[in-house]
Amino acid sequence: VQLVESGGGSVQAGDSLRLSCAASGFRFSRRLMGWFHQAPGKEREGVAAFDSDATTTYADSAKGRFTVSYDVAKNTLDLHMNNLKPDDTGVYFCAAAVPRAADGRCLEPSGMDYWGKGALVTVSS
Repeated sequence: VQLVESGGGSVQAGDSLRLSCAASGFRFSRRLMGWFHQAPGKEREGVAAFDSDATTTYADSAKGRFTVSYDVAKNTLDLHMNNLKPDDTGVYFCAAAVPRAADGRCLEPSGMDYWGKGALVTVSS
């Protein structure tokens, strides 16, 4: 499985940004994919998850601002981020777990099997 993130960059507070994760190599149709955020000097935390049944899960910090979706034609997991805040600064990682569906622990990094290298997002005030 390969996961490659794109779309990071530097923006101002209140701006929007879209991250994409190109996914390939899956052998199981049932999968869980997610976005994780690692702020400078902090541990990696789950932001949003999306499974094969299109079930979405969001961290409290992402609810109302971020939207996760999967483009079947392009095989990409997208994260649309609106009203960005300086606290959103950090590296965003795409991750996947197979075979797996969304559950109560789908935003925990320890439960993911595959990881991308990350995309840097910097939000200035």
